Amino acid sequence: MVAETAVQDSPLLKEAIVRKVRLKGLADIMFDRYAGDNNTKLEPHQKFYFRSETQKIIGMPSLNIMSFLSAHNTNSAPKRLRDKRKYKDICNANLSFVIINPSWIPFLRDGKPIEFGKFGPDEVDPLSGAWIGHHVGRLEKGIPNPKERPVLPLPWSLEFELTILPNKEIKEQEIMNLMEEGGRAIGLGTFRGVFGKFMVDCWE
Repeated sequence: MVAETAVQDSPLLKEAIVRKVRLKGLADIMFDRYAGDNNTKLEPHQKFYFRSETQKIIGMPSLNIMSFLSAHNTNSAPKRLRDKRKYKDICNANLSFVIINPSWIPFLRDGKPIEFGKFGPDEVDPLSGAWIGHHVGRLEKGIPNPKERPVLPLPWSLEFELTILPNKEIKEQEIMNLMEEGGRAIGLGTFRGVFGKFMVDCWE
């Protein structure tokens, strides 16, 4: 308790900028959770991020949003939208000075967490409205790679707390700009750009 109080009272956190952020979906969002190795095959519903095995609330790890703001090796907002000579510095600044809580963020619809039920014979879940997408990607040399991935339809939103630690490398306005521009250009989830687009509905 003493240690926790000391952290809360630290001058660093007193100077931090803390914002409540709400992202509102502009397109259905597709999921493809990694099983942990390349040999394990997941059923479509297992590619969602659930709160737990028994409580199938659909959510997203905050690390995925951090990746959207800071990844070098995937199509993050800085890599996609900023000067190719400078985007790595922006990625590193976001990784160093931005904190997103909680670590697991539930998808909301009408202010309530979205719960998954079960895919029926028509490959639609009546409870969440989720459906299974069938697409064929292309590997090297044009080799087809058929994929089955679950899709959560509109409407959806995510709400979280974003903290910006005091720093000299990146300003709040640039982080908000990256969220807004990247939400339209890239989005979240997988097959981004087609799926997962969003707008910043709240920043306060």
